Amino acid sequence: MSLHERLQRHIRSSGPMSVAHYMTLCMLDPNDGYYPTRDPIGAGADFITAPEISQMFGELIGIWLISAWENAGKPSQLHLAELGPGKGTMMSDILRAARAVPDFSTALQVHFIEVSAALIAVQAKTLGSFATPLRWSDSLADTGQGPLLVVANEYLDCLPVRQFIRQQGSWFERLVDCDEGGGFQFVLDPTPLSPASLELIPPDLRGASDDSLVEVRPGLADLFSMLAERAKTDPVAALFIDYGPVVSELGDTLQAVRAHKKVNPLLQPGDVDLTTRVDFAELARTARAFGFEVAGPTSQRAWLQQMGLLERAAALSATDTPQRAKIARQIHRLTDADEMGVLFQCLAIGTPGTKLSVGFDV
Repeated sequence: MSLHERLQRHIRSSGPMSVAHYMTLCMLDPNDGYYPTRDPIGAGADFITAPEISQMFGELIGIWLISAWENAGKPSQLHLAELGPGKGTMMSDILRAARAVPDFSTALQVHFIEVSAALIAVQAKTLGSFATPLRWSDSLADTGQGPLLVVANEYLDCLPVRQFIRQQGSWFERLVDCDEGGGFQFVLDPTPLSPASLELIPPDLRGASDDSLVEVRPGLADLFSMLAERAKTDPVAALFIDYGPVVSELGDTLQAVRAHKKVNPLLQPGDVDLTTRVDFAELARTARAFGFEVAGPTSQRAWLQQMGLLERAAALSATDTPQRAKIARQIHRLTDADEMGVLFQCLAIGTPGTKLSVGFDV
């Protein structure tokens, strides 16, 4: 039975499902979900990420991690976890940069939080030449004991969202139901939100006008709950890079991507990538609510430039003159306002007392 058929059966037996539930099943179903069954990243796949554009992106993140390690007192054992590590390209560039600081490189134990068997195989091949201990898991809770650094590039946008629409002064949840033709359609739950669910909506958006739509990402609380639990015994710092606004906004941002083109998110469940814009204001609020200090958000362009992007590009161009035009194109793609430079934001969090200013002095 296909995922489409199983979704239909579930809805017909249990009623319409939340957008978050629909996204979870489409993205993570072990048999037919988008991520467990394929390698979706690259120029010939469904989308391309910054690490696939240029090695400089991962190298500069490596420099940030080295700085975080130094600020933590250079511990002899350090856990580094990457959420949604893709092809392993970014970690490969991080580990290559780490070789410049042998004590940091020796301290590292790397953990990949990954659900895709296809991508795990690709990651293992990409990183096979590194001596650094590598481990795969589906939870941050399995990253041992000791200081923890976390990196997440284009991970949060894939966490499922609930959608709420305001009608006649009340908020109702948007759900996914079956239509008469055997496909799927959006409907509204006829019962207004409970006071507890209403608390999920950012306070400054709760009084929005009728027909307004707001998205909330429940998985953020789960993520920071795990980080906060770890922070009870060990220092924790994390760097998040994703696309989205720096202030909470209204509007439907759910999109499906296939072969680098946007398609209907209710068609081809399990065969298309589903994402939404990350609300960085919500991200910062959630981090602070769990006791973390926050730096940012700041634009990807500003952060990369603060971290030395142009200097690194000049060094690469000096040793490989024929690649100058290619490197210039990479910088344009990563930093231009019409590309990834302003749409993407960077935000760091850490346990109280953590020095997070590197890359965020703007």
